[in-house]
Amino acid sequence: MKKLWFQLHWFVGITAGTVLMVIGLTGALLAFREQILDALNPGVRNVVVQDAPVLSPQRFAQAARLARPHERVASIILYDTPGSSARVGLAPAPGERRGETIYLNPYNGALLPELKYDGFFEWNERMHRFLLMERDTGKMFSGTLAFMLLGLTLTGLYLRWPRRVWDWRTWLTFDPRMKGRSFLWGLHSVAGTWVLVVFVMFTLSGVYWAFDPIRNMADGWMGTLRPPREAAAPKPKGVKPPKSEPVDLSASWQTFEKNAPNWQMAFLRLPERAAAPLQILWVAKDAPHVRARSSMSINPQTGELVKNELYADKPVGARIQSTIYPLHIGTYFGVTGQIIVFIAALALPGFGITGWMLYLDRRKQKRIARAERAQFAAGALPVGAEDDPVLMAYASQTGQAERLALQSAAALQKAGVAVHVQSLEKLTPPQLGKYRRALFVASSFGEGEPPDSARRFARLLTAAREELKHVQYAVLALGDRNYAQFCGFGHTLDQRLALMGAQPLHPMIEVDNGDAGALARWGNALRGLMGEGAADAAELALSTAAGEADYASWRLEKRVLLNPGSIGLPLYEITLRGAIGTGWRPGALVDIWPDHYGDGVAPRRYSLASITQDGTLQLIVRQVRCARSQGLGLASGWLTDQAAIGDEVRVRVIANPAFDAGPSSAPAIYIGNGSGLAGLRSHLRDRVLQGARRNWLIFGERQREHDAICSEEIQGLRDKGYLPELDLVYSRDANGGGYVQDAMRERAAALRAWIDDGALIFVCGSLQGMAGGVDAALADIIGRTRLDQLAEAGRYRRDVY
Repeated sequence: MKKLWFQLHWFVGITAGTVLMVIGLTGALLAFREQILDALNPGVRNVVVQDAPVLSPQRFAQAARLARPHERVASIILYDTPGSSARVGLAPAPGERRGETIYLNPYNGALLPELKYDGFFEWNERMHRFLLMERDTGKMFSGTLAFMLLGLTLTGLYLRWPRRVWDWRTWLTFDPRMKGRSFLWGLHSVAGTWVLVVFVMFTLSGVYWAFDPIRNMADGWMGTLRPPREAAAPKPKGVKPPKSEPVDLSASWQTFEKNAPNWQMAFLRLPERAAAPLQILWVAKDAPHVRARSSMSINPQTGELVKNELYADKPVGARIQSTIYPLHIGTYFGVTGQIIVFIAALALPGFGITGWMLYLDRRKQKRIARAERAQFAAGALPVGAEDDPVLMAYASQTGQAERLALQSAAALQKAGVAVHVQSLEKLTPPQLGKYRRALFVASSFGEGEPPDSARRFARLLTAAREELKHVQYAVLALGDRNYAQFCGFGHTLDQRLALMGAQPLHPMIEVDNGDAGALARWGNALRGLMGEGAADAAELALSTAAGEADYASWRLEKRVLLNPGSIGLPLYEITLRGAIGTGWRPGALVDIWPDHYGDGVAPRRYSLASITQDGTLQLIVRQVRCARSQGLGLASGWLTDQAAIGDEVRVRVIANPAFDAGPSSAPAIYIGNGSGLAGLRSHLRDRVLQGARRNWLIFGERQREHDAICSEEIQGLRDKGYLPELDLVYSRDANGGGYVQDAMRERAAALRAWIDDGALIFVCGSLQGMAGGVDAALADIIGRTRLDQLAEAGRYRRDVY
């Protein structure tokens, strides 16, 4: 569901975003329209204050008639602010919607210069409200855009909704030191949160004005629905109506001042007929906003007050309705509100720009991700080359072997060699026997085991009786010399292929943590498969490492010791904050590359203990000490001790599909120990979001008193019904229950029942002792054959180290 909303968010953003950028720019200008016009027109709407009385409305009407003897005075606007000019509105010409406004000196009635640049702001307002279209059509388009902006605002809120809702820093802060995509995403999402309320206000008011049915419905709720106006007969263009005698405003003004002594603005609408009342809309000095208007009707002949409606006496609905425009332009909160609206309106172009940049970058990353797979298929092959393709098979746990296999295949393809790329997950020995040449890129898992995706192939190959004497093969084995069985699966694969009669193209090549020298030797081996001319021209750039652009800068926000007093090494919860981006799936991994490493040391990998909705990246890290020097480990020491809160951490989140079954309502059994709780915790948090309650946690540590890590969270899941089965064992306590495999054997019947019901099994934690013990216990409980079947079906998944 989240992916769907994400796709909808960016689609609307890049389609409507350009027009919304125009709406934002024009809205920003309109927010300070009055101030800008006054700055550009000194001495027009405000004059130098004089020690003299201000003229009355009657004098202003007379002065306007002298200045424009052939025009009718339709309105007069006065402000009780020293130096404010009188604004006199003239009746519109036949066929026009609005008449001219002239400005008169408040002290002598002299005609002031014409207001310049007002036409530009009129054009700007038509662009903002109607996109320069005909009024009714433009309203429909602008209202639709308002709906789209509301959708972008709400989907954006949903997409970045954190698990820790009440942590204000999650919502409102990001690290400005971040670079590239991380910086753009942080700016885009956090700025969106800052202006969210303003955008909702923009969009709702915009929709209110754009669509008459919605406006009528809202007015009905507020009790302000007006009866439809009867269409007046159109006045012929160019034919002026008969001129009426001017109304004397003296008595009416005295009545007004007597009943509104605290007026700040008065808008006098002069009647066309002498018998009609004078209408005055006015705003008090203590009014809550500029549209908090009271109204009077006065008989101009007698000065009698016909009607007096104060703003404070209006119904609640009418007062709410009057706030819509001031809220939209920000004047409801004075200059502060105008500044907020100005910034929010300018943010719309910012969102459009950052959204496009993120979209283009995402497209670029997808192209890069597909390039290594598609590159070797893009080039033209010699006639007949496809008759003898090379098999490029890989066994990958976290993606490194697949990356190298694709790079190798692309190089061969470029040289004109046909290549078929396939994961060992789906390969069988009979299929292997159809090829004359086969290349294997094989990672090892744990202590020399095949990756989970290759376990089925390893078992089938061991039992196979096929003759492979016609097959020439080569193995590139990936591993880590810190493990006793270095490149163990690569050696097993090499030995088994030789035993079946296959002929090695060259000796197996071992790669220790992406060693460049070993990869260069593999490149030379690939050249042996190319034609002579192609081999000389071939450019091979093989690497298991991610590029600098794949890393993002996150900030170390918090470090919590989880096991104070433990006899084991300290265990810390590490919290990093940065740009979530599109997020990650439960069970994902993260490469940490602290700045003090330098460029020649490989990053360290950890299981993620949080999910995207948490709004942070959390790890559970065991502080490691070197056996000889007793110094702290490079990554664990830096994260748990040496780095200061606020320091930058280089991070790369890695998908780990081998440890993620995706959304599923099936029962789930989670087994682990120590820092292995990290990978299990991310799954459990995701299960809560899914509403999947049938979960079972079997977890082990040393002592209950000191090592009951994350006990409050686990108990909370238990209390809320998300852990109907919970087994916590502590190996160093006298009655602690031993190890997790001991607890499993005691609960064998229940485990079999859950597995029979389709349960998924996730194991996360230390390879030494725990993982092997759990695997043996499961084999005893359900049988080795069935356990292998569960692994092949994706129901037995492991993340062990």
